[in-house]
Amino acid sequence: MRIGIDLGGTNIRVARVENGMIVAKVTASCPAKEDEQTVLHALEKLIGQLICPEVESIGIGVPSIVDSKEGVVYNVANIPAWKEVPLKQLLEARFGIPVYVNNDSNCFALGVKNFGEGKPYSDMVGITLGTGVGSGIVINGRLYNGRNTGAGEIGSLPYLEHDFEHYCSSNFFVRYYGLTGKEAGSKAAEGDVRALGIWTEFGTHLGNLMKAVLFTYDPEAIIIGGGIASAFRYYEQAMWKVLHTFPYLETVKNLQIIVSQRGDAALLGASAL
Repeated sequence: MRIGIDLGGTNIRVARVENGMIVAKVTASCPAKEDEQTVLHALEKLIGQLICPEVESIGIGVPSIVDSKEGVVYNVANIPAWKEVPLKQLLEARFGIPVYVNNDSNCFALGVKNFGEGKPYSDMVGITLGTGVGSGIVINGRLYNGRNTGAGEIGSLPYLEHDFEHYCSSNFFVRYYGLTGKEAGSKAAEGDVRALGIWTEFGTHLGNLMKAVLFTYDPEAIIIGGGIASAFRYYEQAMWKVLHTFPYLETVKNLQIIVSQRGDAALLGASAL
């Protein structure tokens, strides 16, 4: 039995996992604007609700660069006080069991590989589309971290005037059209022509991100998660249109792009660290 944690600037989610199944889960808002200790205590409180003698280890995904060997997290996104936190050391001292720390996008990729749509694929990329763009890489069936768990951060590659994340996250809708991704999805569902056009533009940007993934990793499959994944039907066609401009069409022909239905993939992946 293990505990998996998905730590974010908005919420902290903690699950107890047994045989690849979540048997208990608690969620609380993250006091992200508070000091380091306040955030840590909120995390420990949630773990304390699920810890029991049968729990063998704790795995935690954090939106940051991570020294996965030492379990130190640096400059955690949306939690300003967490500049350099020895999370593994602190939690092991508190709970007395092994703790494993990794990037949250890597946990998503590991979750869909081990427990979800990525099972059939040895080489795959997991991409989360939400407030930002995160990605995790699986090569020969194993998660590829890089030195600082930052491998495969496709969203940060330069693109147009900014980077891919600027155009392929929910902030794209806010910056350019004054809508949230959810609002754009609702309007598209009603047949709103303007909203459908916005999603087509979004899909064009995402198609270019997918081309970058093919040039760098040439995976068998790309698994998409995150809040924007639910609107896939509105941007899928535009995305594929761009993908078909990729110079190696056989690569595109063999590629699988799948929307994950595992809402708890990151939690499951964290438990499997």
